[in-house]
Amino acid sequence: MSAGVNADAVLDLLAARPRVLALGEPTHGEEDLLGLRNDLFRQLVERAGYRTIAVESDCLMGLVVDAYVTAGAGDLDEVMARGFSHGWGALAGNRELVRWLRAHNDGRPPAERVRFAGFDGPLEITAAASPRQALLGLHAHLAARVDPGLLPCTAGTLDDLLGADDRWTEPAAMRDPARSVGRTADARELRLLADDLAGLLDAQAPQLAGPAPAEDWHRARLYARTAVGLLRYHWAMAGAGPERLAMLLGVRDAMMAANLLALAGRGPVLVHAHNSHLQRDPSSMRMGGEPVRWWSAGAIAGTYLGDDYAVLATAVGTIHHRGVGVPPPDTVEGLLYAQPGDRRLADPRGLAAAAGRDARVSPWYGYAPLDPAHLPNYDGIVFLRDARDARDARSAPSA
Repeated sequence: MSAGVNADAVLDLLAARPRVLALGEPTHGEEDLLGLRNDLFRQLVERAGYRTIAVESDCLMGLVVDAYVTAGAGDLDEVMARGFSHGWGALAGNRELVRWLRAHNDGRPPAERVRFAGFDGPLEITAAASPRQALLGLHAHLAARVDPGLLPCTAGTLDDLLGADDRWTEPAAMRDPARSVGRTADARELRLLADDLAGLLDAQAPQLAGPAPAEDWHRARLYARTAVGLLRYHWAMAGAGPERLAMLLGVRDAMMAANLLALAGRGPVLVHAHNSHLQRDPSSMRMGGEPVRWWSAGAIAGTYLGDDYAVLATAVGTIHHRGVGVPPPDTVEGLLYAQPGDRRLADPRGLAAAAGRDARVSPWYGYAPLDPAHLPNYDGIVFLRDARDARDARSAPSA
C-alpha cells in the first residue's frame, strides 16, 4: 500500500499521533529532501498540533534559531550563520524552514508558537566543542538561585580548569587520542564538578522549576545534559582502545536521545535527521575499514517512549549529480522505483516481498540505502523518486 506524502497519509498510517514523529533522510544536503520535509512538517503542525521541530544540529546553537522564530530576535542572515552546525545554515531548505516558522509564529500567543531545536550535541565530524558554554551557563543559573554554600566550586575554578578553548577543539584529536584533552587531570576534575552541578540542579528542582520562567529551567537542564555529555565525549576521544569509535558514536546518539526525551516532555515533537540516527535497529558503518555498531538516538528514545515514538525512513531513487543512478530491480529501492509517483509513502507491512531482497549498493559513500532487514521496525517509508541538483531543485527565495 502506498499513498502521497502528506499529513493525512502519515496519520492514517499510524495507530495514533505519536509524541515524537521522526523523519529520517538517507543523505544530507539534498534540497529536494529538505523541501519534502518542510512540506510535510508544515502540514503536521497545522493539522496535528505539533509544536516543536527538531533537527540534527547543535543543541546550543539552536537556541539562536528558537529565539528568532519565537520572538524575532536577531537578523535572519546572522541566525542562519550562528544557529546551525555542520554547515546546515547555508542550505536553502533550512533557511526556508526558519522563515516559515517566523512567519507562522508572528502574532500568535506563546502557547501556539512552534519552537525550533537542535538535538545534536555540540559536535562536528573532526572535533567537539569546549564544555565552557554549558558548564558556565549551568553554574550561573545555579549561583543566581541557590545557597552559595551548595555550589561545589566557583565560576573562576571552572574557568581555570577549562583553560583555552582551542585545546578542547583540537581537530587532530579525532585521529590521535594523545592530542585529546579528555583524560587530563583538569578534565577529570571537570567531570566530577559537572556531575555535582547537574546533581544539584536535580536536587533543587522543586525550588528551581517552580518560580523561575519555564525557559530558564529548560535551558539549565539543557546546559546540564550538554556539559556532562561533552565531557564524556572528550573522555572517549582520549581513549585508545578498539571500541573507541563505537564509544564516540554511542555517546553522541545518547546525547541526541536525551535531548529528544527532554523535548518530548514539553510537547509533541517533529524530528529530522539521518536515518541512522532515528532507526530502531542498531546503526552501523565502516570507519578505517572496520565495521562499527552502536545504538541510535531513535532506538534509545524509542525504548523510553514506546508507542509514542514513530519513525519514517526516507529513500531516494536517483541522485544523478552524485552518481547514484536507477536502483537495481532486485532491491527494495528498485521495487519502490518501479511504482508510479514522484513522492510516495509506503507501509512497510505492504513490502513483505522486499524482505528477501538485497540491500542496494550506492556508488556514492554519502548515500545510505535502505536495509531490507530494518523494514519491520519502520512505521513508514517515504520514497522520493529523484533528487535533483540543487541548481535545478526548488530553493527558497532570498529574504
